Amino acid sequence: MSSSENVEPQDAPSRPGPAKRKVQGGRVTPKGTRAGAPPDSSMSAGHEPSPTWLAVLMFGLLGLGILIIFFNYVGWMPGGTSNGILLLGLGSILGGIITATQYH
Repeated sequence: MSSSENVEPQDAPSRPGPAKRKVQGGRVTPKGTRAGAPPDSSMSAGHEPSPTWLAVLMFGLLGLGILIIFFNYVGWMPGGTSNGILLLGLGSILGGIITATQYH
């Protein structure tokens, strides 16, 4: 490589850059707060913690769906492989995902 390849041509017109906007800066957090301080409890949405059975149901549906799909793939399901069994596994996983959206 010669050094002339790295030089920009002098004939090319220079383009002006985009117009810069002046942004008004300011404080984002209230004055007097410390970094790493625990969040104020009044900011929460007011939801009570979810019951234990909701987490058990969520992981149960997700695990059951994965097992159904795996057993269908391997051929261990009664009646052989079937698209209906596959849809049952996918529906179980979907039920676990929907249950997860309700967890607080």
